[in-house]
Amino acid sequence: MIEFDTFWLFLLTSAALALTPGPDILFVITQGITRGAKAAVTLSCGLSSGVIVHTTLAALGVSVIFRTSQTAFFILKIIGAAYLFYLAVQAFVHRNELVRIETEKNSLSAKKLFMRGFFMNVLNPKVILFFLALFPQFVREQNGFVAFQMAQLGVIFMLSALGVFIIVGVLADKASKTLMNNPKIAKSANILTSCIFFAIAVSLAFSQQ
Repeated sequence: MIEFDTFWLFLLTSAALALTPGPDILFVITQGITRGAKAAVTLSCGLSSGVIVHTTLAALGVSVIFRTSQTAFFILKIIGAAYLFYLAVQAFVHRNELVRIETEKNSLSAKKLFMRGFFMNVLNPKVILFFLALFPQFVREQNGFVAFQMAQLGVIFMLSALGVFIIVGVLADKASKTLMNNPKIAKSANILTSCIFFAIAVSLAFSQQ
């Protein structure tokens, strides 16, 4: 079991990392502004759920392959970059569509947003390497089964990131009530979303182990 002091230290570290400006939180903010709080919460759940995959890989030691194998890292990197580039193109193509439209398609949109967040997280090899670098700092052999400790850390990290993302997304929605009444702002937000996806794709494509 994780010690009490370690728990709080890791919780604060996770929250601080989630608040650090990066592609995940920027996209949550964008969705909060353009699509509203529900979309931001759905996306946050998708992004946070990806942590389950990375935690499992790290706990089982599978992630070591991506740290030591350039080929494995390259393949996953290209897949992730290609997926993000596709999302960038889609956002730009539909830039003229107003995003705050109440229809029965909201459930489908929610599913797409959840899966989009999930794959954004899972297909980012940097997250795998990040977990390998961060988690061992909070694992103590004397506290028992190492894999179980890493699983606990994964749950803490996931819930911490989810809480931060939801709060940020809801605040972004509150700040956008009047802004999104202007179609030009809605169009600009879609273009911004496209640019964010494209920038993340390029960054991922040229990332190094």
